[in-house]
Amino acid sequence: MINAALNQVARLGASSLVFVEALGRLAVLFARLVLRLPAVLRRPGLIGSQIHFLGNHSLAIILVSGLFVGLVLGLQGYYTLRRYGSEEALGLLVALSLLRELGPVVAALLFAGRAGTSLTAEIGLMKAGEQLSALEAMAVDPITRILGPRFVGGLAAMPLLAALFSAVGVMGGWFVAVVLIGVDAGAFWSQMSSGVEFWDDLMNGVIKSIVFGLIVTLVALYMGYECRPTPDGVARATTLTVVAGSLAVLGFDFVLTALMFGSL
Repeated sequence: MINAALNQVARLGASSLVFVEALGRLAVLFARLVLRLPAVLRRPGLIGSQIHFLGNHSLAIILVSGLFVGLVLGLQGYYTLRRYGSEEALGLLVALSLLRELGPVVAALLFAGRAGTSLTAEIGLMKAGEQLSALEAMAVDPITRILGPRFVGGLAAMPLLAALFSAVGVMGGWFVAVVLIGVDAGAFWSQMSSGVEFWDDLMNGVIKSIVFGLIVTLVALYMGYECRPTPDGVARATTLTVVAGSLAVLGFDFVLTALMFGSL
């Protein structure tokens, strides 16, 4: 029994070392990307194509999900506020829920599942096909040529997708509240416009979406760049991108929310 317990402790220690080593490699990759940003920004064509690739391919799921989240918020919010005779505040409830929390978080989770896996698979297949090694043999830095534009593209695409998610969600909430239920349209929009603050609500959501975009894109690039150059290694890295990216988004969401609203 003592030997079994010691083996469990040894496995836990080995797993902890692997995790710490992975964090170190992730930090090194992030530092290399930041140091090469000036060279990457001199290639606007590559960055634009990556913004289009990551944003356009994620647009459909973002818009559809945002619409249904707004519809559900409208229904749930109405039946909750009706208990207190505050149905006119439904627009404010929908807007604050989307701008502060649901818009950035849900959009980031969808971005990790759609664009993040695409980035990991693309980089992993390049590594498996020795394309990255071929670039290095030709004195072309793969960080600057391959990873850098995708990093900037993901960083730019995520806030745009989160904004579209929130906008479509607000329209979904309006449709349920005004068209289906019959809440006064003037009260719906006036409560929203008077209650939503630019810095405390809108900009906090923008900051969250930028941070989440950085996290998801960095994790996706790291998983692809460090994966084993085999079909099984690429598949495992793609799965880990969704798991690690989603958990990182949820963890950082708690930290950012606590910091923004003065809980920490």
